[in-house]
This record gives sequence, C-alpha cells and structure tokens, in this order.
Amino acid sequence: MTANVNTATDVVSELRARVRVLLVGAFDEGMHAHTALRRRALERLGYRVFSFNLMGAGGWLNRIRRIGLQDRLARAISQTAPAIVLVLDGGQAGAQMVAALKRGSNAVWVNWFCDGRRALENIKPLAPAYDEVFVAGSALAEGLEAPGLPPVRYLAAGCDPSVHRPMRARDQFRANVVFAGTATPHREWLLSELVEFGLALWGPGWRKTKLRDYCRGELLDHSDYVRAYAGSSVAVNLQCSDDAGASGDPGCNRRLFELAAIGVPQVVEDRPDLHLHFLEGSEVLVSRSAADLKSLTSDALHDRAWAEQLAAGARQRALTEHTYMHRIAALLASARASLA
Repeated sequence: MTANVNTATDVVSELRARVRVLLVGAFDEGMHAHTALRRRALERLGYRVFSFNLMGAGGWLNRIRRIGLQDRLARAISQTAPAIVLVLDGGQAGAQMVAALKRGSNAVWVNWFCDGRRALENIKPLAPAYDEVFVAGSALAEGLEAPGLPPVRYLAAGCDPSVHRPMRARDQFRANVVFAGTATPHREWLLSELVEFGLALWGPGWRKTKLRDYCRGELLDHSDYVRAYAGSSVAVNLQCSDDAGASGDPGCNRRLFELAAIGVPQVVEDRPDLHLHFLEGSEVLVSRSAADLKSLTSDALHDRAWAEQLAAGARQRALTEHTYMHRIAALLASARASLA
C-alpha cells in the first residue's frame, strides 16, 4: 500500500513539474512580502515557477516602465511559455492589455484578487479579460456573477507556517496588546478603548493620531510584523475601515490567518466570512462593538490558560486548512481543469 501511495505521489509531482506557471505580481519585503510567500507555495507544490515583478522604481523611471509593461510581459511569456499565468491583483495591467497578451499565448489566465479591500467596482472592469477569477470575499464573488464575466470563486488569503510561527519576543516586541497596521480613524476609535491594557501599535500613521504615544515603530518589514504579534499576550485584528465598498463586505484580511499560525490569542472584528474558517469562542474571539473589543481583550488577558487554549485551536486550524499551499492547490486544480 505504501509503495502505491509513493508511486502516485511521484506521478503527481512529475505532472506538476511539467506545468509552467508565470506568477505576475508586486514583489518587495514590505507591503508585498506575501507575493513571495505565494511563490514559495507554488514551488513547494512542485510547479515550475517564473516570476514577473510589477513593481517599478519611482518617478520618471516608473512612468517609462508602465509604458513598457505590455512589451515586458509579452517578452516574459515568450521566454517562459507558461501553461498558466497567475496574476495577483495586477491592476497595472488593464483588461485590454491582458486580452492582447492572451492572443499571443495558449496559457490559461487566472487572477487572484487576494486583497480583501479590493472592491467590486475595481475588479469588474478587469475580470472579463481572464479565464478564471478568485476573490477574497464571498460577497464579492456573488456580486461578480454576471453574464460576460468568467467563473468567479471565493478564495481567502492564507498563511505560511515557515514564516508565521510562534517565536520568543523581547524588548520592544513584547507587549500585552498589539495591533500592527496602518492608522485609520476607524482603528483609532476602537483601539483607544484598549490603552489601559498596555497597548503597543506598529505601522504608518500612528504618530499623527491621538494614540501617538503608544506607537513603537512606523516602518515594519514582514519579519518584524511577525515578531510584533508573536510578542503579544493578545493580538487585535481590525479591518482597515468601516467602509466595505460596493461589495457590502470586504471579506477576511490576511491577518486573520497569519495571527492564527503565529499562535497568539486573537480578538478579531466580525465579518461573515470569518465563520467559514474559524470557530468563534474556541479558536478566535469575535468583536462586534467597541465594548466587545474591550471586554474580550480584558478576558483574554486575565485568563491566560483559556487564551492559550484558543490560540492553540486556531493554530491547529490554520496549519491543517489555511496555508498558502492549501489555497494555491485549490486555485491551480481549477486552472488545470481548464487546460484539459
């Protein structure tokens, strides 16, 4: 039996190695560090992966690069001969550009709009150019079911357990309550309820708010983002704002899955899709108001055994269901079906 299983696994790996994937996205060590994590998932699954970086330099050079984007992408497609072109958001490449590039390629074109803040009105003009589209919110997927659009499926963000993992934090990365993310009025209003608990904030904009004294750093690379949350007794997860855009709901943010994998107790702002992925009360704590946020944070700080049990449950769930390998495997299984 074991030999048969190993043989089947080898066959699958060999088949995947024959599938060339061109990954098109923005690559950097900060806001777009997740692109490299998705590439890593593709490689771990055995696909042959090539990358195209949509990031350009600033100023005039960036304008020149944008003008030449179609030519550069066409060259990359010609050189790599991909079976699948997987675009991550990629708003820089308009629908007409993608349609023109498709005419010169036999590849299946897939877009994963993996940022939950991407609203329906931003996606709808781009979607018709693709063979398949994946979005980070179920309400978005429903809103994009229309004639003339390709199949649109819900695919949440995920985590990379080799990066999002428990670690011992010290010095400035140790705090009772942590939030890491950009300052917004919505977040400022909610987090002001938590200052009495020993709040630590990380991210751009906080030093221009009333919570400036709680900001420990404005510029975080992804490794420091993980350290900041790993050093918390309770991690807070808030959406960017209370404006859900035209979709009616922005879906779950990446932070939900990352904090679960890091293994810290998480108080998360409620979203309908959240309940598709984690169990409220036994894996995550769900806040529906400022009062909820304060009371749940207080409870988690004062009952450490219970909080650690929550964190362990969420981490187990993340590792078994919500890694980027899980997400990419589901996405490419659908894309490969289109190749048949």
